[in-house]
Order: sequence, then structure tokens, then C-alpha cells
Amino acid sequence: MSNDSALRESSPETRQRQRVISVLARADTPSLERYYSTLPQLPEFRFIRQPECGLALVRGRMGGTGDAFNVGEMTMTRCAVEDESGVRGFGYVSGRKRRHAELAAIFDLLLQLDPATHEAALIAPLEQAWLAQRDDESRRAAATKVNFMTMVRGESE
Repeated sequence: MSNDSALRESSPETRQRQRVISVLARADTPSLERYYSTLPQLPEFRFIRQPECGLALVRGRMGGTGDAFNVGEMTMTRCAVEDESGVRGFGYVSGRKRRHAELAAIFDLLLQLDPATHEAALIAPLEQAWLAQRDDESRRAAATKVNFMTMVRGESE
């Protein structure tokens, strides 16, 4: 089964979890730290995997639809935590950002334990900020677009 068909066939819960992990990975660390400082208490948890840096293979597709090919490697940091009932939280971020990966794993755990509270207070604002930044970058890039027009000369006799 290809990745595309696997994503189409995934459950709503799986797609929501992918969205949460993606938003946490794209968030800036100071925003995560601010939210962390407002939490009244954290559940007891242990590290399954302390934040660690490594490399991940990046793959691409020609034109977005062609055969997959290896683009290269990128640095990433991952972390995993578990509470006393066995619920696990994971954090994956680009770069060498140990604290960011740790916070992402903790928040992934919290979102599984109390999704309503943390979705509205953390994920929705982070996602809106990222979408606004992406739109701003797209507008700035579009402003630099140059359209070339090719003129064809008629045949001279």
C-alpha cells in the first residue's frame, strides 16, 4: 500500500494525531515554553527516549506525483514519554532542538489525556499562527514572480 493510500484510509483519530504532532513540530519553542509555564500541573511521566538528535532521510517526488527519490538527509530530534497508565507521547522536530522535542512529546501526551482543553488553548492558536506565517511567505514570494512572455517573430522573406 502506498503512503498516499495509507493516509486516505487512516482513521479520523490517526489524522488528528498526525495534525497535532505536525503542529507541535512547526511551533516555535518560546510559544511552547509559554504554554508549559501556564499549566497548573503535569501528569507523572517518564522518558521512554530522552531527547536525542540524529538524521532522517528526506524523500521527494518529481512533480509531486512521480517516483520517489532520495533528496538527502536532515537533522532531527526526537523524544518519547509515557505516563503511569501507559499512554505515550512523541515529539519529532527538525534541527537540533532537544527542549522543543521534549515539550512536543509532553504536549502530545497531554492532548491524548485531555484533548478538549489543550486543543483549544494550544493547538488551534499554534496552527493559526503557522497558517498566517505560511500565507505571508506565499504572498511575499508571489510578489517576486516574473512572467516571461515569448514573442515569435514572423518569417522574413
